[in-house]
Formats: sequence, C-alpha cells, structure tokens
Amino acid sequence: MDAFYASVEQRDFPEYRGKPVVVGGKPDSRGVVSTASYEARQYGIRSAMPSSKAYQLCPTAIFVYPRFDAYTAVSKALREIFSRYTDLIEPLSLDEAYLDVTEDKLGIGSALDIAQSIKDAIKNELNLTASAGVSINKFVAKVASDMNKPDGLTFIGPSRIEAFMEKLPVEKFFGVGKVTSAKMKAMQINTGADLKKLTEAQLIAQFGKSGRFYYKIVRGIDDRPVRANREAKSVGAEDTFSEDTNEDAVMHDLLKQISETVAKRLEKHQLSGKTVTLKIKFADFKLITRSRSFATPINKATIIYDEAIKLLEEAAIGTTQVRLLGITLSRFYDDVEMEKPESNQLEFEF
Repeated sequence: MDAFYASVEQRDFPEYRGKPVVVGGKPDSRGVVSTASYEARQYGIRSAMPSSKAYQLCPTAIFVYPRFDAYTAVSKALREIFSRYTDLIEPLSLDEAYLDVTEDKLGIGSALDIAQSIKDAIKNELNLTASAGVSINKFVAKVASDMNKPDGLTFIGPSRIEAFMEKLPVEKFFGVGKVTSAKMKAMQINTGADLKKLTEAQLIAQFGKSGRFYYKIVRGIDDRPVRANREAKSVGAEDTFSEDTNEDAVMHDLLKQISETVAKRLEKHQLSGKTVTLKIKFADFKLITRSRSFATPINKATIIYDEAIKLLEEAAIGTTQVRLLGITLSRFYDDVEMEKPESNQLEFEF
C-alpha cells in the first residue's frame, strides 16, 4: 500500500487531503514517525524519524496518533480482495503481502492483469492506492513493487532480470540496510554489477551467510516459495522513555511492563520461545542488543523479566542515557533447512 497509515487518515478525514500528514508521536513528544503522506515526504520526512525532527522540517504538518483498529480493518479487507484471486497469500505486514498466482482462480490468464485487477478493486472498494511488482520470484517482485510508487505497477520478466539487477543500486536491494550498504560502498560495490564481480566465497567471507543470498539474488535467483501460513519468527514489544534515563529503578519498571506485554502476546498466539533478546537504544540513537537462549521454551512474564534484567546488567551501560528499551522472544521452532524445488511460477508483491 502507498503511505498506508497516512493514506487511511486522509481517506477518513477529508480535511487532511492534499496536506502533509505525519502518523506517529506528537512533535513535542519523544515518538517517531510511523508513516508520512507523500505531501510530507516532499519536506524530507521519513518513517522512523523522530517526530521532533519531522516538525522542524515541516511545522505546518498535521501530526496524528496511529489508529490501529482502522488499519487492521483495512488490512482484513485487503486480504479478502487478494483471496478472490489466489489462496497462496503470504502477509509481510498489515499492508504488504506476496501473492503466488500460479493457480489463477478467476482464469484471468496473466499475472500483470491480475495485479491491475487487484489494484482497481482496492481503489474502487477501499478508496486507497497500492503499488504492485510482478515477476518470477519474491525478491524481484518486492524490488519491483517499490519502483513506481505511488499507484505503480512494474513488471520485470525473466529476460530482463539480470540486466535490471546489474543496474540496481545496492541500497535498493531488499534486505540490504544502511550498515551493509555502507560496507559495500566502502568496498566500491555500488551496483548489482559491482556485486556480481565477487565470487560466492568472497561474499560469504565479507558478509557471512548473507553473502550466499546476495550471490543468488544479484543473478535473479530466489527459490523461496510463497508461504500461505508463514510462522511467526519472533514476538516482542518496546517503549520509549518520556525522558532519557540511566536509573535502574526506572528501567526495571519499564522492562516489567514490556515483559508482561510480550507474555500476553505469546499467550494469544500460543507460543513459547527459547531466545530472549534485549534491545537498548541510547540517547544518541545508538542501538545495541543482548541475547540469551534457554534449553527449553519459555513464555512467562516473570522469567522474561528476570532474563531482561540480567541482560541489562551485562550491557553495563553505566552513566550512558537510555532512550528506549525492547524485549523480543524468538526461536519458537527449530527450523530444518530443506532443499527447495526449482520454480518458475509467477508471483507478485503488493
């Protein structure tokens, strides 16, 4: 979806239309931007930016708190639209999913036409716009979906994939974040063509097991299937302090609240995990994590809290001021690597 949260706000409140809208914390709070409308993005406002910074860039912007009930309702309506065309739907978030249309339920006959039909249904029924990428695998479809936003539709066929990937800047590769992108550029790897010059062994030596993934996707190889019932990999929660702090009592109190939230979410989904991860974001926005694994799965708030306290102590933050704390529980399943069959099916990502 295009600027999803902000677009829903502009749809539901006509007075917001055509104006810069920022969904997230108020400008005088310590929140961050969840989504910015395209009008707000013209001022340089982006997701994850501190709300105070967004206000500096555009004092006339309309700041609103997220309405997750409204976004969830739209997400359910989107899923219903998708299901008319295929049963193989892998959600990535409330507003994003992979669709495998090998089994064409309506007999349309073209993945490109299916994507356009879905876009039309979203616009006509929900009064919102979506951008779609159409290709032969998940990675290329995902990249294509970001090419012509908003309201875009990009098709990258098999004969175009390698040339397309060679021209693509490394920061546009899905899964390549700021840190990896900076490392690649320091190595004079600026485009897919540069990345393609390295052997698989060289990439693994530089980027670990991700190197094997980069070696394949720069050649347009991605055999991951669309998983209609994708299992959750982690459950977590986090919160930001009203003021930066390094006081143990204050941090312990917040960790207790977060632990209880995580435990409730685990109970809701009937999950237990073996690995607890503590996330610490400092006043200068530096981020660190600390993890510990158990021999058997856990899901109780008291155990999660006790472990988070130990991890906080091991982090030895001293007098450094902390902005945010978060806890994540993972390793719900002991995944077994399986050889995936070759696939030439058409998939597209909304």
